Amino acid sequence: MEADKITSPIRIGTRGSRLALWQAHHVADKLHEAGMEVEIITITTKGDLVLDKSLDKIGAKGVFTEELEESLRNGSIDIAVHSAKDVQSTIPDDLELLAFMEREKVHDVVISFNPTFKLGEGPQIIGTSSTRRRSLLKRFYPDIITSECRGNLQTRIQKLKDGQYDAILLAYAGVARMQYDHMIAQHLSLEEFIPAAGQGSVAIECAKTLAFDKKNALREVLNHNETYFCLVAERAYLRTMEGGCSIPSFALATLEDNKLNLRAGIISLDGRDLIVEELTGTTAEAEAMGEQLANVVLSRGGDRILKQIREEKA
Repeated sequence: MEADKITSPIRIGTRGSRLALWQAHHVADKLHEAGMEVEIITITTKGDLVLDKSLDKIGAKGVFTEELEESLRNGSIDIAVHSAKDVQSTIPDDLELLAFMEREKVHDVVISFNPTFKLGEGPQIIGTSSTRRRSLLKRFYPDIITSECRGNLQTRIQKLKDGQYDAILLAYAGVARMQYDHMIAQHLSLEEFIPAAGQGSVAIECAKTLAFDKKNALREVLNHNETYFCLVAERAYLRTMEGGCSIPSFALATLEDNKLNLRAGIISLDGRDLIVEELTGTTAEAEAMGEQLANVVLSRGGDRILKQIREEKA
């Protein structure tokens, strides 16, 4: 089915934060350009409601996706739009990831009302809701105090304005999409702060029962091949590690001259133990590469770190 042959509006499910709505409208614009009609449906998730606990305390698996996935199952929406890094490592059997949209820059940034702010210059309180970022801060900036920072971007910036933190650590993609670039005080190195699997991309999920021709038309418009292969590798790594948002693992795949490079690892909660491994292959090997690299990381001490993390969280 060609895009212009789809007569009924594509119902797009999304969370209600400004960033989530930006992503949904970004999808809608692409579909409009291809001649499709759309309808955006806002759905509240558990992650939007429970803001007084860290993600690892409320059980991060599907915390931003579960309600959207239920709407896919009952047919009230055709596709769900997620930040790719929020999608759990294993998708339910009756659902599938239809597309990964072209990736934004993947690195982390420090935002502050002080334009000359730099990590590690004196006593500092840094806000973050990410286990990965907390652990990496403890390793590379051991004197920094980290403080839980949940909520949408505007809520976090208000907390920053109120003086709860000296700065906040965030993904560049969300900051740029919300046009807070002017608040970036520092761009963090990908050598030290390897991002979470999927960071910077928008994922499109659907029910497997969605009409085959409709799936093909949506995939044709929304999927970005280079990003797709990179995220297949990253998510295979994450799935094999059996890690989610509450596990401080990380993975970044890049594609250049038809060569896929995957760099990934895990860090202990206290930042003392860091394992980083790298693998190069072809796009056809993307999933196998992710699985292989995860097994290498596990065999070189990752299994011990994971066991320790799970014991601490038990």
